[in-house]
Amino acid sequence: MAERHFTPAEVEALIGTLTKLMGGVMAAHAEAGEVRERLRAEHQRITMAGGGVIDQAAWRADTELLTQLTQRVQRGLEKIVELGGAPKDLGLGLVDFPHLRQGEEVNLCWKYGESSIRYWHGLDEGYASRKPL
Repeated sequence: MAERHFTPAEVEALIGTLTKLMGGVMAAHAEAGEVRERLRAEHQRITMAGGGVIDQAAWRADTELLTQLTQRVQRGLEKIVELGGAPKDLGLGLVDFPHLRQGEEVNLCWKYGESSIRYWHGLDEGYASRKPL
């Protein structure tokens, strides 16, 4: 059982903060994916060529950028957890909050871009099983 249960109104009071945090997390996550792909493609190019010259400055810059982006994602997720949320999907921007519904523990489900809490789902269910409040 969760330490704290949220009402829809309590989560709605956090939406402004959640929107800022999750927006930053989602942007950093997407950019990190692009950097990872660039590094992977460069590694594959060198492997396919049987070796080759690498632009060491660009490789170091991308590696450092990936580290910074990863840290930004982690800090944002930590702040969401501190608010009481459980981040679920960084692509969709999903965050669940524990809630008691008719005596049963469930999750209130917020998706990035939503301005209110309108859905819930069971603890063993996910986004696809959202039900209207």
